[in-house]
Amino acid sequence: MHYIETRSILSPRNGMNLYRGCQHGCIYCDSRSRCYHMDHRFEDVAVKQNAIELLTAALKRKRRPCMIGTGSMSDPYTPIEGELQMTRRALEVIERHGCGISILTKSDLILRDLDILERINRRSKAVVQMTLTTMDEELCRLIEPGVCTTQKRIAVLKECQNRGIPTVVWLCPILPWLNDTPENIRGIVESCAEAGVRGIVHFGMGVTLRDGSREHYYTQLDRKFPGLKERTIRTYGSAYELRSAHHRELSDLFHRLCAKYGIWHDNDQIFQWLSRLEESEQLRFWEQEAI
Repeated sequence: MHYIETRSILSPRNGMNLYRGCQHGCIYCDSRSRCYHMDHRFEDVAVKQNAIELLTAALKRKRRPCMIGTGSMSDPYTPIEGELQMTRRALEVIERHGCGISILTKSDLILRDLDILERINRRSKAVVQMTLTTMDEELCRLIEPGVCTTQKRIAVLKECQNRGIPTVVWLCPILPWLNDTPENIRGIVESCAEAGVRGIVHFGMGVTLRDGSREHYYTQLDRKFPGLKERTIRTYGSAYELRSAHHRELSDLFHRLCAKYGIWHDNDQIFQWLSRLEESEQLRFWEQEAI
């Protein structure tokens, strides 16, 4: 871990990353890709030490509350968050300014902050997004070694349901010969239905690899799944998209199950909802103050 200064904290679409890098060790992580120009070892997480001050200033300049998104490039609950509490401090700022939050993670450390998320959701909108890849707990420990396993993440979703906090699941990636089975897809969707998940984001049955992430993925395959690296290279070469041979049947199963359980499964619909701060008493208060 090391500290850095940053010039800004919110993207043009109000995305926020408090950390740069991650300690979860997922073998497929796209954020390792060279196109993101990270100038330090990925596990040596850079902490944006002036992020809270920048966020406070940015939200003060907003004419009206908005949705803030976090977790797209770096998990906001990477293990050092347990000590630093940068994410919790950011949530407190978001709450004070009447904004909403959409937060994506793989970690049950988010349970610590459900008190703030519950308050935000009562006043504006809070959405917890959780990535699920496999119902096989042992496989989960191999492909996502530094984070809690699937059953603990499902427990987070159920606790959010108990507290009235809406949830979305990201079903990705689906790795050829590892988690691309009907049993896995069915198990994840049925668990989402039981936990009251509102929508599941799905980019197809496969994984994408860029320069940087590809090398890491192959190294991990070699170490954890002997022979699978060679099989993958024979089948896909240096392709960007590694689509499962069972893509069509698994995608059909996914959409049928989502329709059966009333779970949103159109990415555009989900992303539009995530970015929209619905009308609320707090929003009307802000509009009256602006007048």
